Amino acid sequence: MTEIGAVQVAKQEFGDPTRYQTPGARAAAAGGRYALISAVFVGVLLISNVVAVKPIAFGAIQLGEFSLPLVFDGGVFLFPLAYILGDVLAEVYGLRASRRAILTAFALALVASLTILAVQLSPPADGWENQEAFAAVLGFVPRIVAASLIAFLAGQLLNAWVLDRLRRRTSGRFLRTRLIASTLVGQLVDTLLFCTIAFAGVITGIDFVMYVVLGYLVKVLAEIVLLPVTTRVIRAVRAAEVERGEPGERSHP
Repeated sequence: MTEIGAVQVAKQEFGDPTRYQTPGARAAAAGGRYALISAVFVGVLLISNVVAVKPIAFGAIQLGEFSLPLVFDGGVFLFPLAYILGDVLAEVYGLRASRRAILTAFALALVASLTILAVQLSPPADGWENQEAFAAVLGFVPRIVAASLIAFLAGQLLNAWVLDRLRRRTSGRFLRTRLIASTLVGQLVDTLLFCTIAFAGVITGIDFVMYVVLGYLVKVLAEIVLLPVTTRVIRAVRAAEVERGEPGERSHP
């Protein structure tokens, strides 16, 4: 007996266990993958916003008389994952569902920023001597988060739009090419906006130029290196959703 046949027999003998679920429980089970990917997507953005307050220097590249410093922000370790997850959302669930996740991440990042600001401005309790340290580290967060919010929203929406447009024009073919093209465009806008808003005047001269260029290159290269993982995840999630037979946007017309 096949697995599907066994399940049908079990339902006939014991009844369908989902018949007693509430409509909300059935909806949650049906959209479980989308909810999980969206939750991780939001979490990655929030973590990146906090760690991005620290500029990181990994030495310098010597080119004759010139020294090109390798300067990044803390978000470089994790933020490329946000674009990978954004690609999965846009490719599998469509532009509308991808926008929903992006706007949710945007809203929660804004709430996090305002909460940190409120805590920073609140008077410290007696005996707590870390107010200056708190303000020195997280006090920079409002500017960082403003930069991250604007850059994230513009970059992610553009990334999803380019991926969706290319998918329609190619009838769902050339997945790797479409992913790279959308990344090049989305990350360029994201990096330019974030670096300019967050660190213009803080990092200056050739350091700032290298910060922008290296930040862009590292993020793009990270996504290219992880491209085999991204394509496998997209195909696995797409196959699982098609097998489930859920209604909604599909990656192919």
